[in-house]
Amino acid sequence: MERVTLRIPKQQIEEVEEMVDTGQFPNRSEAIRSAVREMLNDHDEAEPRRSNSDRNWAKV
Repeated sequence: MERVTLRIPKQQIEEVEEMVDTGQFPNRSEAIRSAVREMLNDHDEAEPRRSNSDRNWAKV
């Protein structure tokens, strides 16, 4: 897994923290990974060029 540094508005981080605090995600990293997976899946549905088997991430 690679490390990525990004800047996110404070309000959005607070909302992610709330999701972690309420047990929806174990930590911020997993919440953000989930959001990226969802974005990529939405993109694939809009433009299906690659199959899910082409992905290299673990489905959790």
